[in-house]
Amino acid sequence: MSSTVDSSTQAPQTTQAPKRKRQISDRVRAERKLGWLLAGPAFIIMLLVTLYPIVQAIYDSLFSFRLTAPGDKEFVFLGNYATVFSDGLFWRDLGVTLLITVVTVLVELVLGLALALVMHSAIKSTRGLLRTAILVPYGIITVVSAFAWFYAFDITTGYVNNWFDWVPGIGPDFNWFASQGPALSVIMASEIWKTTPFISLLLLSGLAQVPGELSEAARVDGASAWQRLTKVILPNMKAAIMVAVVFRALDAFRIFDNIFIMTQGQYGTEALSLLAYRTSIGRLEIGLGSAISVILFLCVMLIAFTAIKVFKVDLAGSGKGR
Repeated sequence: MSSTVDSSTQAPQTTQAPKRKRQISDRVRAERKLGWLLAGPAFIIMLLVTLYPIVQAIYDSLFSFRLTAPGDKEFVFLGNYATVFSDGLFWRDLGVTLLITVVTVLVELVLGLALALVMHSAIKSTRGLLRTAILVPYGIITVVSAFAWFYAFDITTGYVNNWFDWVPGIGPDFNWFASQGPALSVIMASEIWKTTPFISLLLLSGLAQVPGELSEAARVDGASAWQRLTKVILPNMKAAIMVAVVFRALDAFRIFDNIFIMTQGQYGTEALSLLAYRTSIGRLEIGLGSAISVILFLCVMLIAFTAIKVFKVDLAGSGKGR
């Protein structure tokens, strides 16, 4: 005897209720309004000051003209960009810029974290003096710092060769600025020396946000110092690390002063910012120089967007619940 299942006995299909929009309280709405009132005027002024040069550079990049012959201005649309991308010098300078950015940011993160841990664990009576001493390199003007490093490594005025003449390959006649490798090493070392304190301050602020109870609980559970660092401290510093990486990468990608003073871009040490300067100011090619500047700006925006996507940090909600 066969039996059939009555359709009326089947379990009814459940439908998900539509999600309700998150209600914003009056207090949150008032805080947002106050925030816009306080930061709005400065934001508008900064936008006006920075927006005009960007728009002007984009406009100039669509024309082919020299500053010495403004009457011969010719609309070429994307012709300047095609010229830039077809030039091997641009790709070489882009590689140098990326190398400097990656190496300096990675080294500064490691050293900055070490300094931040030292300052965070120092006793209160020495914290102020320690932080002041660490901040000294960052307080020096970049041009002054670059000249100091140049004179230290210069073959005629420098003292580094005499100090490290025991190292194989380094002697009184070794010229640090005569080839790409040694010259880039000095340039990156000067960048790391000057800007590591900035990274350490940002990471120190992140360390201050890590609950001490978590680290203490991990210590009680038998976690080693390395495990506490990688499993407890660093995950809770994600927002501070992202801010440090973004700010420093944007600054490193636009490096100019150190290269201009030490090598002036010779021996394969030229970066994109120096290429834009040479094209616009040196050769007076305003159209090509503007195109390089726009590409540099787009690269900077891409770096910031990529870093934010990789870290996946909600800065607006990172401070909630504390």
